[in-house]
Amino acid sequence: MNDPETFLTQAEAAEVLRLSERTLERYRQEATGPRFIRTGPIGRQGRVLYRRSDIDAWVEARTFESTSQANAAAPA
Repeated sequence: MNDPETFLTQAEAAEVLRLSERTLERYRQEATGPRFIRTGPIGRQGRVLYRRSDIDAWVEARTFESTSQANAAAPA
């Protein structure tokens, strides 16, 4: 499950991130979460998958050394 090209289900991604599945759904709607893949035809409902590498990149972009650094990165 640590291979960067591993595909994770929503439940697996939520477990890795220690978030609820509902939070990941909200992040998708708000375009604030990790990049995701929707299987099936474009424009139709399909299974949602996450690449491990996209989860890792999302976490890395939110990694800080101090609270002041984190506060400076917060949207205005």
